[in-house]
Amino acid sequence: MKNYQLGEFEEIVILTVGILNNAAYSVSIKDEIESRLSRSVSMGALHTALKRLEDKGYLKSYAGETTEDRAGRPKRYFEITAMGKKAMQYAKETRDGLWKAIPKTVLQVKFAN
Repeated sequence: MKNYQLGEFEEIVILTVGILNNAAYSVSIKDEIESRLSRSVSMGALHTALKRLEDKGYLKSYAGETTEDRAGRPKRYFEITAMGKKAMQYAKETRDGLWKAIPKTVLQVKFAN
């Protein structure tokens, strides 16, 4: 299943595209990640991840309507492909399996008096 591996930031980006559904374009993705994770995201890093996810076949993009506030340039929207959904499922199953394998005693927090 190595074909379906996602890096940490790629996973965050593809999950965010899923959350935004039909409203996923670069600025909305950036804003959503920053809001949900209290994590700063550079547009360069985001565009690199989106390009990588498209190159892997996990996302596809399409041009939206042109808008006056964008000087006639259309927004580029992203959606998850069937292969992207498989990659997401693989990532979830892998993480769930790792979490289940951790002995409960490892996760117990002891407070000092």
